[in-house]
Amino acid sequence: MPSPFLSIIIPAYNEENRLLRTLEQVFAFLAGENFSSEVIVVENGSSDKTYALAQGQREKYPTLRVLQNKKAGKGRAVQRGMLEAKGEYRIFCDADLSMPIEEIRRFIPPNLETDIVIASREVKGAIRYNEPSYRHFTGRIFNLLIRALALPKLHDTQCGFKNFRADIAEDLFQYQSIEGWAFDVEILFIAKMRGYKIEELPIPWYYNAESKINVFRDSFRMFFDLIQIRKNARKGLYHREETKDTKNT
Repeated sequence: MPSPFLSIIIPAYNEENRLLRTLEQVFAFLAGENFSSEVIVVENGSSDKTYALAQGQREKYPTLRVLQNKKAGKGRAVQRGMLEAKGEYRIFCDADLSMPIEEIRRFIPPNLETDIVIASREVKGAIRYNEPSYRHFTGRIFNLLIRALALPKLHDTQCGFKNFRADIAEDLFQYQSIEGWAFDVEILFIAKMRGYKIEELPIPWYYNAESKINVFRDSFRMFFDLIQIRKNARKGLYHREETKDTKNT
């Protein structure tokens, strides 16, 4: 079978209350497009019926693939989805669809063609809806840390919608080591080291009160992950040649 044009990867942790509606929206969108596609749900350590519900939709949606990770971690789920995807372009999106699914058109050719496209809630033209002021404030504080320690030129690395050309996804995600929320930073950090072009695309973004992020707890975890990314870089773990040599010894 020829490779699809687009793979949509959806990491799913305890999403039984909204996954079916999300899949309905995603496949309704894809049905109106003229490119081939696949959707990959990666269930990662849920304690509810997320995996069973996703599996139950495979007959309804023939291009749906369902993967299961035994251990939780959004980074781990996205990594597996990206590396097992077949699409020429591979985008991951959060299960809450805080960005309307139709916006995906703006991430892919012919509308936009670049190495990596990341959704941004901060660049000019972006609109936030219903976000509590404390969430915006803490997000800006964390972004200051990201810019100071890893990615000085990016305004929003944590919005959950990012698109990669297939060859770039396969290059980057095999080097990923962060399993939690800061995996985005690690991937984009490696991409910058490689010289890939990253474009921030302004989007309309809708705050969801059921977000899995605990602002204070996860901010501490993200900070320590940033330190780990810097340590990994100093050790040379993100360099292609050194990493390959290490694997072969």
